[in-house]
Amino acid sequence: MPHEGTSLPERTAGDVSHRDVPTCTLDEPLAEVRERARAAGWDTCIVVNDQRVVLGRLGRRAVGSDSDESVEEAMSPGPSTIRPSIGTDALLERMHARKLTSYVVTTPDGRLVGVIRRNELE
Repeated sequence: MPHEGTSLPERTAGDVSHRDVPTCTLDEPLAEVRERARAAGWDTCIVVNDQRVVLGRLGRRAVGSDSDESVEEAMSPGPSTIRPSIGTDALLERMHARKLTSYVVTTPDGRLVGVIRRNELE
């Protein structure tokens, strides 16, 4: 994946993001999405459209529950995202300051690149 800018840090979010994070669409049954995320060892699922643009995120509570809500009802819409070109040191500082355990990485047009977990950066 191409990087943005001319001066890049040694390691970037794009370099270390998990591209295997589970994804789902708004029209999928939530029970199937939960099962798929749990089977993959994740406690989150990124909601995307057909072009893989991030629409929302199913967090721990949604993935861990047995609620019969729809994906759209259970998701947190418009999660905060970062670009693949951000350095991991700057990202770790941001995660600590905002008390976040993970961040969604997207391209400038909002397409999913992956997810970064703070504990893996520390």
